[in-house]
Amino acid sequence: MNPRYAALQNGSKTRSISPSVQDLSSSENFGMHVFNRNTMQKMLRQEVYQNVVNAMNGQERIKPEFADLIAMAMKDWAVKLGATHYSHWFHPLTGSTAEKHDSFIEWSSLDQVIEKFDGKQLIQGEPDASSFPSGGLRSTYEARGYTGWDPTSPAFLWSGGDGVTLCIPSLFSSWTGDVLDTKTPLLRSDRKISDAVIRLLELTGVPATYVNSTLGWEQEYFVIDRSWRDLRPDLVMAGRTVFGCPSSKGQELQDHYLASVKDRMLSYMRDYEQQAIKLGIPVKTRHNEVAPSQYEVAPVYEKSSVAVDHNIILMELMQQTAVKHNLSCLLHEKPFHGINGSGKHCNWSLATDTGINLLDPTDTPENNIHFLVLLTAILNAIYDHSALLRASIASAANDFRLGGHEAPPAIISVYLGQALEDLLVNIETNGTHKPITNNINFDLGAVVLSRDTTDRNRSSPMAFTGNKFEFRAVGSSANPAFPITVLNTIVAESVNLIVDEIQELLKNKTGNKKAIFEAASIVIRKYLKRSKDIRFGGDNYSEQWKKEAKKRNLPIVEKSVDAFEVLKKKSTIDVFKGILNKQELFSRYDVLVEMYSHKINIEINLMVDLFRTHILPACICHQKELANSIGQCTEVLGNGKKLTKQRAILANLCEQIEKAITAADDLEESRQAAASISDLEEKGKAYCYKVLPKGELLRGIVDYLEQHVDDSLWPLAKYREMLFL
Repeated sequence: MNPRYAALQNGSKTRSISPSVQDLSSSENFGMHVFNRNTMQKMLRQEVYQNVVNAMNGQERIKPEFADLIAMAMKDWAVKLGATHYSHWFHPLTGSTAEKHDSFIEWSSLDQVIEKFDGKQLIQGEPDASSFPSGGLRSTYEARGYTGWDPTSPAFLWSGGDGVTLCIPSLFSSWTGDVLDTKTPLLRSDRKISDAVIRLLELTGVPATYVNSTLGWEQEYFVIDRSWRDLRPDLVMAGRTVFGCPSSKGQELQDHYLASVKDRMLSYMRDYEQQAIKLGIPVKTRHNEVAPSQYEVAPVYEKSSVAVDHNIILMELMQQTAVKHNLSCLLHEKPFHGINGSGKHCNWSLATDTGINLLDPTDTPENNIHFLVLLTAILNAIYDHSALLRASIASAANDFRLGGHEAPPAIISVYLGQALEDLLVNIETNGTHKPITNNINFDLGAVVLSRDTTDRNRSSPMAFTGNKFEFRAVGSSANPAFPITVLNTIVAESVNLIVDEIQELLKNKTGNKKAIFEAASIVIRKYLKRSKDIRFGGDNYSEQWKKEAKKRNLPIVEKSVDAFEVLKKKSTIDVFKGILNKQELFSRYDVLVEMYSHKINIEINLMVDLFRTHILPACICHQKELANSIGQCTEVLGNGKKLTKQRAILANLCEQIEKAITAADDLEESRQAAASISDLEEKGKAYCYKVLPKGELLRGIVDYLEQHVDDSLWPLAKYREMLFL
């Protein structure tokens, strides 16, 4: 039996699996597997607890004399809940996470062990980790690397197999102190933007001790039956299908979007959501997305560094839980050709320790100067560093998605909405501040709804959505740490620049509210005019916008391999001072280009292998059967019956097979040539501009053959089978 048919039979027998976590309310379950404030307050002395809380807020370091007490409490809590091992859990430059497990046992005597975990083990680890990408910052023989506890994110318990591990969020650096992770720059950028915004708030008289960037991510993903995924080596190894013609039905009816969630998916969603709740991840929203078998999950917003950890944890949890349900969770940006891909919309804002959302105009109305200064600074930052923002979301996978009428284009612009746009135009032209109109009510008969002052522009890569900016261009599989680091860093620079100019104007004036308002208005007007070209409220997908963006001299970087280059520019080195040094930025360029080349190389290897060992034999078999059939019919009917159309079908099939063989050989030759290039930049561009187009050519021929070869012979699971769970 064709393996596809066996998979179809097995899939049809699959039933929903009850969640492993049984009925407790979310509030009862929330954070029960997290060493959080509630747990610490019960287990630590007040002064020790306060030290940890201050460290979590970035205000203080962990005092050495308290380290053993904290470690003992953490170990006792974890062991009570079944933990036998601990791990420093960190974010290397792979874009994923890493961990090495150590048990709690230590020798007590020659024939006895005890469970022990002290402050030294908590605060610092040495995972070696020499094989992680470093972009030349260290060699493999220079193995020593350090992990350091990051108290800004709470420790948590991870259940895997039959065991439980205490995971301690950590930072990762080399023996020489070079930053080798994505978390350290994020924490530094948070401090940088806090310092900058506190300067502004002190000027405008808003009380606050510190400011955090906040993040609410929306995670899109696909789910298919695991038996289909196991039949596709490309899905197993690359996360996307390198071949596959569109299904007769796709997403054109829009009947999957926000439709009723099927029982099997609800069971899976409920399972991973309840586990997420136990890990302190405040998941709130779930729904069907546009493409068939595509879904979305979103939490309540949190402090950015914690939200990043939670996103990475949840992605792993979703994939792990899917296996238990005989499903496969696909996080690749474009697992299926011809339908929508997946993104991770990052909703970014700034909040004070007193609870003020600084980008909420209802809390900070139009004549509240710090809202206008922040808005102006953000626009100016994006204008100055749009190429850097493009680089922050660049990857080989995201290139398949960006600009495909399912995601924003690669041109970075900002959408503000009509009300806010009118306000800024008013300031630019005549210096007056026209009030922002409050929500407008409109009557639907049975109910009265309130209309927001802004609409949503789903084609904009950076849209203001009422009280935050939604960075929609981030890819679904990406670690969101780097995009948020870039946002924090460039906005901090811009805020400092604007505050400097306001203070310069105030030098010889009293610092009363009126004087501050007048000085700020002058600077705001200047920078709004300067950055005006970054604002666009129309259709970002249109060809007209591409022409307009070119006129505005906005960076148009279609390919990620070109986007990475901005990491080596002086403007990036300058803005990243205090976050990453020149060598660390250059190392990230090398890592990103190398990863880009590796991923394309893997996919091309898969294409050639699948064609030669799976698809070509099926095509030859079909060709043989068709030729034999025509030959036998000719014998029966006699030479007078030419069977013209059938012979034409056979001739076309032979021609397409021949084209595919030639294309595969040419593709492999091109891949080998690219792989032999030693220069990273040249290699990346060769894969992008020489290898990938030849891969697309082979794919086009193979997808055509899929539609013309006997279904019982086709070896790969088809879209129509995988996408309609």
